[in-house]
Parts: sequence; structure tokens; C-alpha cells
Amino acid sequence: MAFDIEMIKKVYGKMVEKVDAARQITGKPLTLAEKILYAHLWDGKPTTAYQRGKDYVDFAPDRVACQDATAQMALLQFMQAGKTKVAVPTTVHCDHLIQAKEGADKDLQNALNNSNEVFNFLESVSDKYGIGFWKPGAGIIHQVVLENYAFPGGMMIGTDSHTVNAGGLGMVAIGVGGADAVDVMAGMAWELKFPKLIGVKLTGKLSGWTAPKDVILKVAEILTVKGGTGAIVEYFGPGATAMSCTGKGTICNMGAEIGATTSTFGYDDSMERYLRATERADVADAANEIKEYLTADAEVYANPEKYFDQVIEINLSELKPLLNGPFTPDLSTAAGSDMTEKANANDWPLKVEWGLIGSCTNSSYEDLSRAASIAQQALDKGLKTKAEFGINPGSEQVRYTAERDGILQVFEKLDAKIFTNACGPCIGQWARYKDPKNAPKNSIIHSFNRNFAKRADGNPNTHAFVASPEMVAAIAIAGRLDFNPLTDKLINENGEEVLLDEPTGWELPPKGFEVKENGYLAPSADGSNVEVVVNPDSERLELLTPFTPIGNEIKGAKLLIKAFGKCTTDHISMAGPWLRYRGHLDNISNNCLIGAVNAYNKHTNFVKSQLTGEYDAVPATQRAYKAAGIPTIVVGDHNYGEGSSREHAAMEPRHLGVVAVIVKSFARIHETNLKKQGMLGLTFTNEADYDLIQEDDTFNFLDLHEFAPGKPLTIEVVHADGSKDEFKVNHTYNQGQIEWYNEGSALNLIKKQNS
Repeated sequence: MAFDIEMIKKVYGKMVEKVDAARQITGKPLTLAEKILYAHLWDGKPTTAYQRGKDYVDFAPDRVACQDATAQMALLQFMQAGKTKVAVPTTVHCDHLIQAKEGADKDLQNALNNSNEVFNFLESVSDKYGIGFWKPGAGIIHQVVLENYAFPGGMMIGTDSHTVNAGGLGMVAIGVGGADAVDVMAGMAWELKFPKLIGVKLTGKLSGWTAPKDVILKVAEILTVKGGTGAIVEYFGPGATAMSCTGKGTICNMGAEIGATTSTFGYDDSMERYLRATERADVADAANEIKEYLTADAEVYANPEKYFDQVIEINLSELKPLLNGPFTPDLSTAAGSDMTEKANANDWPLKVEWGLIGSCTNSSYEDLSRAASIAQQALDKGLKTKAEFGINPGSEQVRYTAERDGILQVFEKLDAKIFTNACGPCIGQWARYKDPKNAPKNSIIHSFNRNFAKRADGNPNTHAFVASPEMVAAIAIAGRLDFNPLTDKLINENGEEVLLDEPTGWELPPKGFEVKENGYLAPSADGSNVEVVVNPDSERLELLTPFTPIGNEIKGAKLLIKAFGKCTTDHISMAGPWLRYRGHLDNISNNCLIGAVNAYNKHTNFVKSQLTGEYDAVPATQRAYKAAGIPTIVVGDHNYGEGSSREHAAMEPRHLGVVAVIVKSFARIHETNLKKQGMLGLTFTNEADYDLIQEDDTFNFLDLHEFAPGKPLTIEVVHADGSKDEFKVNHTYNQGQIEWYNEGSALNLIKKQNS
């Protein structure tokens, strides 16, 4: 039986009435995304037709999911909210704090030794407040959610940008910062600007070497890393229904890399098969009773241009295997000669040193079985891998079943290293180098979702390329980035030329899933006697102190840094070794903006202090400003804050005294995180004003006392020579968000309302 089956039946019991009402209010057929959104309005039955991309709407998500790195800050905030139990089903998954190095067992034990304090904290908070807890080694949050919690037509939020993976089971699942999760856990409404809608029609059928991964790699090429911002992507068509449920999950998962709010597919037979295979026949039966409400109305898919803001069509029969990268997930290259030409032109190393399979994007049974079919061919045809090979299974259920069926043993015979059921190299938890800063230039290929500089191994010279698991396996065997398994032959140990056959695999395990210990701990029915202890001398955990309001008088603010080019949440708050401080705001603030490129000298972590005239690290410079009581601002480029949902990228500057971030454009989650923490997230009305900002500038906010929805703000910038410029900045704050700012943070407002 499924977790929370009564909650699911309750959602379905009200869905028909709500969707019918939404059709009547809007006067048109509805997409799946619209059906789910209107069925989850905080106020209940729809009474208003909302404008996409304009109206802020309050929603009531069905559940919340948190991973261990972000859960620390989320739960530290929830502990301040004055509640005795979470208001909606919530889970915590320990998957981020396990470093890949020697192999599954040793790495897991090392994590338990090194992070036991954090795991114990998360377990005790979960036990106290009614939260389901998945132990270290149980699996990667998004695979575990897909196997246990996701359900067609549901809405969930999660403190990880790849929460969107659950769209593979027909959900609207959205990545958020911890403060958003606290709202929902505390029984408050969750606010979102009503998304625009992008329809992706899939015709034809995947075959041969082409995989679901190639679909999202192609979409990323078309839309770029910001083309999905503010939109839900809905996939449909015969190519969509012919695809497996976990394949759909892969596509939705990597939709985070195009900036999409989320992605989803309509309920179909593949989802029903997956639900029944994962022992959720009760969910499948309930879904079948309202099947037509769990996909778009027929008229929508028949005439998509009338109902979506943008429509893309991809013929899967014509799609070829792709490799995206390096350094950005939207730079797409076809396998083979196209890669040869592009790599030579750009001086990308063609030799591949590592092939990595897994992560929350591609670690299902189907993914492992298809990659293993390539590995088995290497064994049968006398080939060895020329690159090192690593595997991260998605969950203990997937790992146990794959081991039972001999899949993991195939990889091990090729000398692959089986890592823990955890994120590992995908999030920088990979002990590849002792000194990554001085590591050599090289190429790796993986089935992950992100490939920003330094993302996997901390080495700025690692060129990471994203591909399907079967392509990763083939290229790891060949050892060359430009290997095309459709046409290129390899020389085996006997000097013979051999050609790899097309991959084969199983959508679902033929003998069913099996697991001995899934790693789940249910919370106490009454957690009132559970004590949560945080050592005041801990370097890993720190109880939070509420932020004080910034106020409406910002004068004499100094420039901390003007970031040049791409500035993701990895640049603002790095992961890797810094994950150990995710529960200690002051300690982790020592990585604040150390990866951002200073526009004036093109160095990282090297900015000028207007107090001394000297150059120093960003955190040290900012701490000096804070000690002197001087406010500061950060200036950035386009799509500032893309990538992970980690709210530390907003909390660290806030903690250190930054009052405003002014950029050309924001990634959605990061902009919301800044608002939640009581900061100003602003955009240049005229993007060219970015060029006005000089290294020694001082900023005065002239009309912040008139802060109001839809009203631009005016900033006076005073240059070192005494000359002045004025420029306008826009914002997207509504009245409720302005209250967050006025109170110092959204959490402060929740506490005030609760008291």
C-alpha cells in the first residue's frame, strides 16, 4: 500500500469538482498543469481565472520533501515557527552528505562517522515533528519520492531544484527554498506566480541509442538555461505515452536546467505500470477512476497552439544521441564527428578520464539495465574500459534489485566502482583530487543534470559532458569524447574490430522490485517528549537568530562585488566540502560568493574594500563592512542564481549584511529565496546600467520609503570622483512579499502571526 493513501484519495475526491469549476471559470479546455494548479488553490474551489505570468496565487501543496543538505536550514527555521507537528506529509532524505571515494560500504561508513551529528539532528527533528526519515544509504531523494510518494495529479514542493523529477508520475512538483517549505509545513499557503505554459509535442518513438535523456538535452538546446523560466513544461503526444515512467522522470528532472518551474506528463499506461510495480496498486486504482482529469483535455493536445504560450515539436524517430557541455547544460553536440570538430575548435580534451552513471536524473532500474547491456557487450567482445567507471544507484530498492538480477556484477567485472545510493559526484561529493584547484585539464562524461565548472570534482579544468547512461557506458569503454557507437568500431584485446550493438534493457524488473531494508524510519505518533539537542560549540549546527529588518533608509551602501557572467548558486554558495556547514549559517557564510567572477579583475574571491583600499576575499571584506555597520549591495548579470534551490545563497549575504542584489535577470527560485529572507532582489530597468557601476561606487536608495507593488525604485550611484548617476530598478514584490521585507523575513512574519 502507498504512503498517505487517504490523503491521495482525498485529493482525487475533490479534483473533479475543482477542475470542472476551473473549466467554467476560464471558459476553455485545460492543460494538465492548469488542472493540477486549479485543484490545489489555497481557497478551495476556483472562482477566478488567473493570468499566466502575472498573478500571484496561493496554493496548498499535498506534501513536502527535503534532502539532508537543505533540510538542516529548513528544519532550523521550522523549529522557530511555533508548531508541534508538520501540517502536511513531509519527508527528509539523507543523500547529499555521503562522499564518493572508495566504494559504497566504506563511503557510507565514513559519512556516518563524519556527519553523525547532522544525521542525528535530522532524525530527532523528524521524529519530534511527525516527519518521515530516510536514513543515509536509503537512496537519492527524487528516486525515493518517485518510488514511494509521487502520484498523478498531486502537487508537492521540495527543498531541492530537482524535485521536478516527480513530474514523471504526473505531478506538479516544484523546487523551493527552505523558507517556502516552512510555510507549507507550518500550515500556511504557498505562493507562486501563476506559471506560463510551454507544450512539448513528442512524435515518433525512441529507438536504438536514443534515450529519454536525449529529449531533454534537445529541449535544453532549444530553450537554453533560462528559456523555461516562469513556465511549466508539459509533454504530450504519441512519443510521450510510448515512454517509460522513469524515462519521463529523467526529462522532468533536467527541466530544472532550463529554468522551468516544473515539467510534467499526463497520466498514462506507463505510469500505471510503474505504480503497480512499486506496490501502489491502490493509487493506480484511484487514479483510473478519474483518469481523464489526470491529463489535459483532448482539445488541448489536438490544438496545442491555442492553449500553450509556446509549443515545441520533436520527432523522436529523428532524434540522435547528444552530449551537452562543457560548463553549461544547454550546449548540445551530436555524437561523433560533430563533437570531433567542435572539440578541436574549442580545445576540449577528447580523451575521457571518467564515465559516471547515476544521480537523481538517471539511476532507475531501466537506466542501469540499459547501461549494463553495453557493459556486458564489452565483456563478451573482449573490450575493457579506457576511462574509469562509477555507478550511483538511485535507491536501495533499485540497488538490491539490480544486484539480485546480476546487473551490478556486470559493471564490477569491468572494474566499475559502485558508490553509495547517494548523490556523490553529481553534487561535488567526490574525492577525486587532493588538490582540485591545481588539477589538470580533462574531460569526463556523466548522466547527471548539471555540469558547471568545478561542479563534480572541484577542478575548474574538468570539462563535464552530460549524456544518457548508455552513451556514458559506450564512451567510457571507448575512452574518447567523439566516439559514436552507431558507426565507430573499437579494437578489442585480440586486435579485432568490433561494433557495439544497440542497448537493451527493461522498463521494470522482470521479477519485480525487491528490497530487504529500505531505510525508512516512521516518526513517533507523539513527538512531544523527543528532545532536539544542538551543541552550542558545534561547527556543523547552529540555532538561528531572526534577521532584523533592513528598513526603508539605505544610504551610503558600498559595492561588495559586481559579478561577471554566469553566477549560479554554486558560485554564490559552493557545495562539495562546504556541505558540512549547511546547518551552521555563520560558518558556511565563509564561502559567500567566493566562486563569483569579479567584473573588474576577472578573479574569483578577490574584491576591493572601500574601507582599506586593499583586495581580499569576499567573505572577509564583507565581514569588515558588517562590523563597521556599512550596508552593501551585490550586482550581477543574467539568470543570476540559476541552479540549485539552496537558500544558503540568499541567507549568507543576508547574514553578512548585504541589503540588495541588483541584476539583469534572476532565476526564479533564487529571487524568491532573497525575498523570503527579507532582502531586496532588484533588476535593472535598463540593462545597460550594469555598465555604469564602478568598483568604488556608493549607493543611495532614494524612494525606498515608497516601496510598493509594480513601482520601480530609484537608486543614486555616487562615483569615486564625486560624479553621480541615477538609474531605475524593477522588482516583482507583491504586498505580502513587501511585508516579508518589512518584518525582516517571511519566517518573522509567520512567527508574528502564530503568536
